[in-house]
Amino acid sequence: MAMTSAWSYSSLKEYKNCARRYHETRVLKNYPREETDATRYGTALHLACEEYIRDNKPLTPEFAFLKPTLDAVAAMPGVKYCEHKMGVRKDGSACEFFDKDVWSRGVADVLIVNEDNFTATVLDYKSGGDKYPDPDQLKLMALMVFAHFPDVRVVKGGLLFVLKNTVTKMRLEAENAASAWMYFRKDVARLERSFETGVWNPQQSGLCRKWCPVKTCEFCGDR
Repeated sequence: MAMTSAWSYSSLKEYKNCARRYHETRVLKNYPREETDATRYGTALHLACEEYIRDNKPLTPEFAFLKPTLDAVAAMPGVKYCEHKMGVRKDGSACEFFDKDVWSRGVADVLIVNEDNFTATVLDYKSGGDKYPDPDQLKLMALMVFAHFPDVRVVKGGLLFVLKNTVTKMRLEAENAASAWMYFRKDVARLERSFETGVWNPQQSGLCRKWCPVKTCEFCGDR
């Protein structure tokens, strides 16, 4: 069985954490994702940021604390793209998000392309804690930027933990794009083998007891 859809950073990360969970939730869809107060808050926060940067829409009192951060983003030189969807083919070339031959997809919360100095900045708002920052997400977005904006030579990235007022940074040069792609391709090859063989082994971790929805798994603590 071939892969049924393009992979994203979040889907690949879920596969790496536990192939069984990935298969049950994303392929078989036996356990639909449920909204929580945290996810609803994150969605509202992202929308407030998008509309402030793109449309200059005033922030509601709930999100007024974001203004200094968003003003700093708005002041950065370059063309700004909000919630910018990008796709790439398996050969690394650019394509549209929903093209039939799309291999990987990504959405940049904010992408700023400065053609004057051949640089770009990709930013991702985080409404959770900053204890375990994951800049690899920014690395994948940088690779997509190189594909879609071939004149860009350097991509700088930042995970903006807006509730903690901290930033996790990333920088990638175009000359290192090939080796950066290999970092992801190794894990994608494992994912493709799971589709081919039908083997989706569970990975026991601290997430099993409270955070996994797959109740049929032998490691789920809430069976």
